[in-house]
Amino acid sequence: MKFSPNIHLAYSTNIHPAERWEETFDALRKYTNSVRKTVAGSKRFGIGLRLSARAAKELQDKSQLLSFRKWLDENNSYVFTINGFPYGEFHNTCVKEKVFLPDWSSEERLEYTKVLFDILSEIVPEDCDGSVSTMPISFKEFNLSSEKLKTAKANLLRCVDYIERLADKKKRVLHLGIEPEPLGLVETTSEFVDFFGQLLEMCPDEAQLKRHLGINYDCCHIAIEYEDANDAITRLVDAGIKVSKIHLSCAISVIPTKPALEVLKTFSEPTYLHQTIIKTKDGSLIRVKDLDIALKMAEGNRIQDMEEWRVHFHIPLYSIPEPPIRSTLFHIQDVMDILKKSPSICSHFEIETYTFNILPQSFKNRNVVEQLIGEYNFVINEFNTRGLI
Repeated sequence: MKFSPNIHLAYSTNIHPAERWEETFDALRKYTNSVRKTVAGSKRFGIGLRLSARAAKELQDKSQLLSFRKWLDENNSYVFTINGFPYGEFHNTCVKEKVFLPDWSSEERLEYTKVLFDILSEIVPEDCDGSVSTMPISFKEFNLSSEKLKTAKANLLRCVDYIERLADKKKRVLHLGIEPEPLGLVETTSEFVDFFGQLLEMCPDEAQLKRHLGINYDCCHIAIEYEDANDAITRLVDAGIKVSKIHLSCAISVIPTKPALEVLKTFSEPTYLHQTIIKTKDGSLIRVKDLDIALKMAEGNRIQDMEEWRVHFHIPLYSIPEPPIRSTLFHIQDVMDILKKSPSICSHFEIETYTFNILPQSFKNRNVVEQLIGEYNFVINEFNTRGLI
């Protein structure tokens, strides 16, 4: 939805299992439109579109794109952002670290992202920017060679050049947001600033890079890294980096007692990576690839030396988990407090709780539409409380 002065809010449709365009379109008609009718009123309803590589190729067809544009107009809806992180299948299969493939060292990732911008440039309204979010270059455990890392940087710069030409041709403002994630090649805001600096050294046009490339700031991911929101955003702003989009998402936090870790076992599941970062009493961080590995590791270690666990498992924003489970909602609220003082930092906001199908039963007291409505009600209230809308 578009709010005054220039805030656009959507939920990411990656919550709905869909890999082909027809499946994606069915989900929009069945679920997204139901949410719109409840939460949007007379406002235009913003959509955060998730397109797999296959769906994107299918939507490129002129007749499909024309049909979609007609549907958007008929339903007072618009697309202002696309989630371009997951390339292939994202539900009902073992995704794990495959979500980082293909990475930015591959031609496939570049071509997929260009297709997303081609589509977005045709459907984004004239009165707002268009953003695409993408993965954090690669996965640390892939151990990219120096040559492949060089290729990844070159591909990003080729993509920026493509976005510049497309934006000029279509008279649109378009930007790509790299999304740091735990154990991604770029996982903290400090790493992002360093990486962006390396791109600047390679790029002949600094202004072009800063126009079309920025960060997709995922509140869940940054919170898992134990970053303070004010420090993180100040670091980005001081470096002149565009905040392309903010993902409104929560991670799990627990104080690691034996009973707490028993409850945490209910969140260990085979679909997604649930990177876990453990803060010890001396302030150091232990990064673990997946929750099941962390739980097994804890069996042979002194959990009394551990202060907190934060786990990459998106839980609903509106829910107050029962102890011992806690959420990192405070990070979202801190970000909104910053925006209250400096609302121009970012205009694209996307609710990104995509885990509905794998949530433990204690969180499944609503169907997916009711959950999404709850997310909107919560976010809109947080915006209203701070006078942002």
